[in-house]
Amino acid sequence: MLFGKSLFQSVVERLAEEAAEADPSPVVSAYRVTGLSSGFVAESVHHAPAEAFRLDAYLALMPEPTPAAAPEAEMAPVIPQHLTRLSIEEIAEDLDLKPDHGRDALAEKRRAFARLNHPDSHHPDFRHQATTRMKIANLLVDEAIRRLALA
Repeated sequence: MLFGKSLFQSVVERLAEEAAEADPSPVVSAYRVTGLSSGFVAESVHHAPAEAFRLDAYLALMPEPTPAAAPEAEMAPVIPQHLTRLSIEEIAEDLDLKPDHGRDALAEKRRAFARLNHPDSHHPDFRHQATTRMKIANLLVDEAIRRLALA
């Protein structure tokens, strides 16, 4: 401590004296608000917001849009031939069930029939026919399994 002051206090006083002796710099007009620690710059009318600049830069990377082609006339869906066979005899013929088929063979017949006829794999206009075919096929396979269990 020099003369009853701390080293820090003496450095602060010396810097204040040097600043007072220096040429006062020309005053730059700045927008300052009392109480704020930093100034701000008023936006000029000539500049676009930063968001618009970013959007323009992003869109510049995008390819030019091509004109959309005229939508083609949608054709009506055509029903598959196997969905027109809805009688019990026709479905039994499609299943090709034999009296000597075991439980595993019947289960495989059911799965193969379902792969071809399941309603979820057909156009919504034809799901009713597919559902009917699946119900009848399941009935026939269940009946064959029941007969197998009784024998």
